[in-house]
Amino acid sequence: IEVVMNQSDQLLRFLFRERDVRGEVVKVSASLDAMLAGHQYPQPVKKLLAELVAATSLLTATLKFEGQIAVQLQGDGPVRFIAVNGNHQQQFRGVARLQKEVQGDSFAELIGQGYLLVTITPTQGERYQGIIPLVNDSLTATLEAYFNQSEQLPTRLYLHTEIGAEHCQAAGLLLQVLPVDAEKSRADFADLEVLADTLTREELLQLAPEESLYRLFHQEVVELFPAQPVQFVCGCSREKSEAAIVSLGTEAIDEHIAEGKLDISCEYCNTLYHFDAAQLRLIKQNF
Repeated sequence: IEVVMNQSDQLLRFLFRERDVRGEVVKVSASLDAMLAGHQYPQPVKKLLAELVAATSLLTATLKFEGQIAVQLQGDGPVRFIAVNGNHQQQFRGVARLQKEVQGDSFAELIGQGYLLVTITPTQGERYQGIIPLVNDSLTATLEAYFNQSEQLPTRLYLHTEIGAEHCQAAGLLLQVLPVDAEKSRADFADLEVLADTLTREELLQLAPEESLYRLFHQEVVELFPAQPVQFVCGCSREKSEAAIVSLGTEAIDEHIAEGKLDISCEYCNTLYHFDAAQLRLIKQNF
């Protein structure tokens, strides 16, 4: 599957030299369009998925090791399940599953009663899973609560999206305390939070990340690290589809051979993998 990105799809890490606070800012556009292409999600679902992409990118950037992260929202509302998977290379994919018609557009109206599940899988080391109830009719509040519970580090998130008929974009800003001097960290964080609260939706979405940071923190000494590209990468393949067919077992494969075909569609990118009877027989022979 083609990797899609452009100059607007990037994450920038930064550090306050004189403050015990770190941060990240992310913008996603072309890769978000690629992820949403072919999906007929209602507008509010597109918006929530776009927010979750930006949030997952910010969460992934807080990891201090190589690995993967899956951020899922599950509930009893119209959106039964919505998830974004990301990794340390800032490659992501996402999907939403609906169980009834979407009526409203608020977080609570979409998800209902439910919870946030974050699964972190390091390349080396043990898997970690955190789960918390959804908070305050807001994705940002829920994620901030997750940080406070899992890392016990005060964290602020700002997420904004623009969902158009042709193009979509999402942007996010994260501020997080560095666990150095507890009293100084709290004071530094409070000062910077006041400044970050003045950030407008238009500034975060339309300005280059460096310009957004300069507008907010021009009186601070800010160290910027090299930007990291953010990319939509599905990861599906014909080989993986063949492995999925093998896992069905011979009896199920025989049924599809009798039908003359088996089509497997990727739920992330909508790519369709077609297998005719002859191909299915060959897969069965190569068990």
